[in-house]
Amino acid sequence: MTYEVFINYRTGDGEKTAALIEQNLSQRFGDERIFRASKSIAPGESYPDKLLGAVRRSAVVLTVIGENWSGRAELHNEDDWVRREILEAFTCGIEVIPVLEGRRTERLNAADLPANLARLADVQSLRLDLNEARAGLTRIGDLLAEKLPSLKAVDRNALDSLDTGSVSNSVNEAHGTVVQSRDFTGDVGSVVKGNRGPVHTGSGNLYQDSQHFSGAGGTYIAGDNQGGIRHDFGGSRRDKEDDR
Repeated sequence: MTYEVFINYRTGDGEKTAALIEQNLSQRFGDERIFRASKSIAPGESYPDKLLGAVRRSAVVLTVIGENWSGRAELHNEDDWVRREILEAFTCGIEVIPVLEGRRTERLNAADLPANLARLADVQSLRLDLNEARAGLTRIGDLLAEKLPSLKAVDRNALDSLDTGSVSNSVNEAHGTVVQSRDFTGDVGSVVKGNRGPVHTGSGNLYQDSQHFSGAGGTYIAGDNQGGIRHDFGGSRRDKEDDR
């Protein structure tokens, strides 16, 4: 399996940050594209073969640098897996990006590193401030999407943003019910062609095939009347008699 991103970290010095990065990137780009050893190596698989093979098939290696990373004695041991993964990436020409954990972790100093890792100190790093983790994780994801077209093509953040625009629909010669359910902002205009029944698209009353009168004293009779007609034009009968 090919991974776009390999996350390199040391257990006990950056592993929680590595897990946070991996979870965020997996949600954004897909779990199958992000490698982190404790998640991606299944029980029974060969640990050495899986690790080095995943590095070789990756496009970018993120190296999580904890506060004591360069001071760990293991880093000077040729069998140290953190060291071996980074050197494998260098050998294969794979880009390595240091991710500094928190505010207190200082940039790498070549004098503190084994000679074959000294070049890592010259690489531009990223900082992930855990007090502003959301913004930092977004920045890491944005950088990877810019570097790797394969990630940009499946970037869920970008795909979600396309779903927030306006909606435009056209219905021609509909012979049944047409329903659209969605939030609207602003005015909605309607055009009706070939209508044979009442259409109401705004506020107010609808009068279809009938006369309409308003105000007091209006009378309209359509058809044969076979009963009495009684009117009340406002006010009481006593008021009218007093006016005589």
